[in-house]
Amino acid sequence: MTARDELLAAVAASVPASGRGRAVRVAVDGRDGAGNTVFADELAAVLRAGGRPVVRASGDGFHHPRAVRHRRGGRSAEGYWLDAYDHARLAAELLGPLGPGGSGWVRTAVHDVGTDAALDVAPVLVEPGAVLLLDGLFLHRDELVDFWDFSIYLQVDISVTFARMAVRDGTPPDPVDPVNARYAGAQRIYAAACDPATRAGLVIDNTALAAPRVLRARK
Repeated sequence: MTARDELLAAVAASVPASGRGRAVRVAVDGRDGAGNTVFADELAAVLRAGGRPVVRASGDGFHHPRAVRHRRGGRSAEGYWLDAYDHARLAAELLGPLGPGGSGWVRTAVHDVGTDAALDVAPVLVEPGAVLLLDGLFLHRDELVDFWDFSIYLQVDISVTFARMAVRDGTPPDPVDPVNARYAGAQRIYAAACDPATRAGLVIDNTALAAPRVLRARK
Protein backbone atom coordinates (compact mmCIF):
# COMPACT_ATOMS: atom_id res chain seq x y z
CA MET A 1 0.00 0.00 0.00
CA THR A 2 1.11 3.54 -0.69
CA ALA A 3 1.24 6.16 2.04
CA ARG A 4 -1.99 7.65 0.66
CA ASP A 5 -3.68 4.24 0.66
CA GLU A 6 -2.64 3.70 4.27
CA LEU A 7 -4.00 7.06 5.36
CA LEU A 8 -7.31 6.52 3.54
CA ALA A 9 -7.68 3.13 5.20
CA ALA A 10 -7.06 4.70 8.60
CA VAL A 11 -9.57 7.47 7.93
CA ALA A 12 -12.16 4.94 6.76
CA ALA A 13 -11.67 3.01 10.00
CA SER A 14 -12.28 6.23 11.93
CA VAL A 15 -15.68 6.91 10.36
CA PRO A 16 -18.24 6.11 13.07
CA ALA A 17 -20.25 2.93 12.75
CA SER A 18 -23.45 4.86 13.37
CA GLY A 19 -24.62 8.45 13.47
CA ARG A 20 -27.24 10.37 15.40
CA GLY A 21 -29.86 9.70 12.75
CA ARG A 22 -30.48 7.45 9.78
CA ALA A 23 -26.99 7.85 8.29
CA VAL A 24 -23.48 8.84 9.29
CA ARG A 25 -23.03 12.34 7.86
CA VAL A 26 -19.38 13.00 6.94
CA ALA A 27 -17.94 16.29 5.62
CA VAL A 28 -14.73 16.68 3.60
CA ASP A 29 -13.89 20.39 3.76
CA GLY A 30 -10.95 22.50 2.61
CA ARG A 31 -9.96 25.45 0.47
CA ASP A 32 -10.64 25.58 -3.25
CA GLY A 33 -7.95 23.33 -4.72
CA ALA A 34 -7.25 21.43 -1.50
CA GLY A 35 -8.38 18.17 -3.10
CA ASN A 36 -11.72 17.74 -1.35
CA THR A 37 -13.54 15.99 -4.19
CA VAL A 38 -10.76 13.55 -5.01
CA PHE A 39 -10.22 12.73 -1.34
CA ALA A 40 -13.94 12.12 -0.80
CA ASP A 41 -14.13 9.91 -3.90
CA GLU A 42 -11.18 7.85 -2.73
CA LEU A 43 -12.53 7.56 0.80
CA ALA A 44 -15.89 6.45 -0.58
CA ALA A 45 -14.16 3.70 -2.56
CA VAL A 46 -12.36 2.43 0.55
CA LEU A 47 -15.56 2.47 2.61
CA ARG A 48 -17.47 0.60 -0.09
CA ALA A 49 -14.68 -1.96 -0.40
CA GLY A 50 -15.12 -2.55 3.33
CA GLY A 51 -18.80 -3.25 2.84
CA ARG A 52 -20.26 0.06 3.96
CA PRO A 53 -22.99 1.66 1.83
CA VAL A 54 -22.03 5.20 0.78
CA VAL A 55 -24.00 8.10 -0.63
CA ARG A 56 -21.75 10.64 -2.39
CA ALA A 57 -22.72 14.25 -2.82
CA SER A 58 -20.97 17.57 -3.35
CA GLY A 59 -21.60 21.08 -2.20
CA ASP A 60 -21.32 22.03 -5.87
CA GLY A 61 -24.80 20.58 -6.33
CA PHE A 62 -26.20 23.17 -3.92
CA HIS A 63 -25.05 26.42 -5.49
CA HIS A 64 -27.38 29.37 -5.71
CA PRO A 65 -28.23 30.55 -9.26
CA ARG A 66 -25.64 32.87 -10.78
CA ALA A 67 -27.85 35.93 -10.28
CA VAL A 68 -27.76 35.30 -6.53
CA ARG A 69 -24.11 34.23 -6.40
CA HIS A 70 -22.94 37.40 -8.12
CA ARG A 71 -25.41 39.95 -6.79
CA ARG A 72 -22.62 41.65 -4.79
CA GLY A 73 -20.27 41.60 -7.79
CA GLY A 74 -18.43 38.89 -9.67
CA ARG A 75 -15.21 39.41 -7.70
CA SER A 76 -16.76 40.00 -4.30
CA ALA A 77 -15.24 37.84 -1.57
CA GLU A 78 -18.15 38.64 0.71
CA GLY A 79 -20.50 37.58 -2.07
CA TYR A 80 -18.78 34.22 -2.41
CA TRP A 81 -18.89 33.68 1.35
CA LEU A 82 -22.52 34.73 1.77
CA ASP A 83 -24.20 33.90 -1.53
CA ALA A 84 -22.43 31.08 -3.35
CA TYR A 85 -24.18 28.15 -1.69
CA ASP A 86 -27.78 27.47 -0.74
CA HIS A 87 -27.20 26.12 2.75
CA ALA A 88 -30.90 26.12 3.55
CA ARG A 89 -31.60 23.73 0.64
CA LEU A 90 -28.59 21.60 1.57
CA ALA A 91 -29.98 21.22 5.09
CA ALA A 92 -33.57 20.65 3.97
CA GLU A 93 -32.93 18.29 1.07
CA LEU A 94 -29.92 16.27 2.24
CA LEU A 95 -28.57 16.75 5.75
CA GLY A 96 -31.78 17.10 7.75
CA PRO A 97 -33.54 14.03 6.33
CA LEU A 98 -30.59 11.89 7.45
CA GLY A 99 -30.54 13.28 10.98
CA PRO A 100 -32.56 12.37 14.07
CA GLY A 101 -36.18 11.84 13.12
CA GLY A 102 -35.43 12.35 9.44
CA SER A 103 -37.36 10.61 6.69
CA GLY A 104 -34.28 9.25 4.90
CA TRP A 105 -35.51 10.65 1.58
CA VAL A 106 -32.87 12.94 0.08
CA ARG A 107 -31.89 14.84 -3.02
CA THR A 108 -28.15 14.84 -3.64
CA ALA A 109 -28.18 17.95 -5.87
CA VAL A 110 -30.58 20.78 -6.70
CA HIS A 111 -28.60 23.00 -9.09
CA ASP A 112 -26.20 22.52 -12.00
CA VAL A 113 -23.58 25.23 -11.59
CA GLY A 114 -22.23 24.66 -15.11
CA THR A 115 -25.50 25.37 -16.89
CA ASP A 116 -26.93 27.51 -14.06
CA ALA A 117 -30.11 25.45 -14.21
CA ALA A 118 -32.23 24.02 -11.43
CA LEU A 119 -32.20 20.24 -11.22
CA ASP A 120 -35.32 18.16 -10.77
CA VAL A 121 -33.57 15.18 -9.17
CA ALA A 122 -35.91 12.52 -7.85
CA PRO A 123 -35.50 11.87 -4.12
CA VAL A 124 -33.86 8.61 -3.10
CA LEU A 125 -34.28 6.66 0.12
CA VAL A 126 -31.00 6.20 1.99
CA GLU A 127 -30.69 2.88 3.75
CA PRO A 128 -30.18 2.94 7.53
CA GLY A 129 -26.54 3.00 8.57
CA ALA A 130 -25.25 4.35 5.26
CA VAL A 131 -22.46 6.92 5.13
CA LEU A 132 -23.22 10.27 3.51
CA LEU A 133 -19.92 11.62 2.23
CA LEU A 134 -20.18 15.28 1.22
CA ASP A 135 -17.26 17.28 -0.14
CA GLY A 136 -17.35 21.04 -0.41
CA LEU A 137 -16.32 24.45 0.84
CA PHE A 138 -17.26 26.22 4.06
CA LEU A 139 -18.71 23.03 5.56
CA HIS A 140 -17.75 24.02 9.11
CA ARG A 141 -19.61 27.31 9.04
CA ASP A 142 -22.16 27.96 11.77
CA GLU A 143 -25.16 26.90 9.67
CA LEU A 144 -23.71 23.44 8.94
CA VAL A 145 -21.25 22.42 11.62
CA ASP A 146 -23.78 20.73 13.92
CA PHE A 147 -25.00 18.37 11.20
CA TRP A 148 -21.78 16.36 11.00
CA ASP A 149 -21.25 13.05 12.75
CA PHE A 150 -17.64 13.14 11.52
CA SER A 151 -15.76 15.82 9.61
CA ILE A 152 -12.44 16.21 7.85
CA TYR A 153 -10.56 19.38 6.99
CA LEU A 154 -7.83 19.21 4.34
CA GLN A 155 -5.13 21.70 5.29
CA VAL A 156 -3.20 22.99 2.28
CA ASP A 157 -1.38 26.31 1.97
CA ILE A 158 -3.15 28.84 -0.20
CA SER A 159 -0.15 29.14 -2.54
CA VAL A 160 -0.42 25.42 -3.29
CA THR A 161 -4.19 25.46 -3.79
CA PHE A 162 -4.05 28.30 -6.29
CA ALA A 163 -1.22 26.60 -8.17
CA ARG A 164 -3.44 23.52 -8.47
CA MET A 165 -6.41 25.61 -9.58
CA ALA A 166 -4.23 27.23 -12.25
CA VAL A 167 -3.55 23.80 -13.73
CA ARG A 168 -7.18 22.70 -13.37
CA ASP A 169 -9.01 25.86 -14.39
CA GLY A 170 -6.46 28.03 -16.19
CA THR A 171 -6.68 30.75 -13.54
CA PRO A 172 -3.65 32.78 -12.35
CA PRO A 173 -1.53 30.87 -9.82
CA ASP A 174 -0.88 33.93 -7.66
CA PRO A 175 -3.40 34.11 -4.77
CA VAL A 176 -3.23 37.94 -4.75
CA ASP A 177 -4.03 38.29 -8.46
CA PRO A 178 -7.26 40.34 -8.78
CA VAL A 179 -8.88 37.44 -10.65
CA ASN A 180 -8.54 35.37 -7.49
CA ALA A 181 -9.78 38.00 -5.04
CA ARG A 182 -13.23 36.46 -4.73
CA TYR A 183 -11.98 33.03 -3.69
CA ALA A 184 -8.94 33.96 -1.63
CA GLY A 185 -10.89 36.64 0.21
CA ALA A 186 -13.79 34.32 1.01
CA GLN A 187 -11.41 31.76 2.47
CA ARG A 188 -9.91 34.45 4.70
CA ILE A 189 -13.40 35.36 5.89
CA TYR A 190 -14.14 31.69 6.58
CA ALA A 191 -10.91 31.18 8.52
CA ALA A 192 -11.54 34.26 10.66
CA ALA A 193 -15.21 33.50 11.31
CA CYS A 194 -15.07 29.75 11.87
CA ASP A 195 -11.45 28.51 12.14
CA PRO A 196 -12.50 25.25 10.47
CA ALA A 197 -9.36 23.35 11.43
CA THR A 198 -10.40 23.61 15.09
CA ARG A 199 -13.98 22.52 14.36
CA ALA A 200 -13.09 19.46 12.28
CA GLY A 201 -12.82 16.04 13.83
CA LEU A 202 -9.78 15.24 11.70
CA VAL A 203 -7.28 17.62 10.08
CA ILE A 204 -5.14 16.24 7.26
CA ASP A 205 -2.21 17.90 5.51
CA ASN A 206 -2.99 17.17 1.85
CA THR A 207 -0.08 19.18 0.43
CA ALA A 208 1.88 16.14 -0.72
CA LEU A 209 -0.81 14.21 -2.58
CA ALA A 210 1.18 10.98 -2.52
CA ALA A 211 1.78 11.21 1.21
CA PRO A 212 -0.95 13.09 3.11
CA ARG A 213 -0.61 13.05 6.88
CA VAL A 214 -2.82 13.54 9.89
CA LEU A 215 -2.15 16.80 11.70
CA ARG A 216 -4.79 16.47 14.40
CA ALA A 217 -7.49 14.02 15.39
CA ARG A 218 -10.10 14.96 17.96
CA LYS A 219 -10.36 12.41 20.75
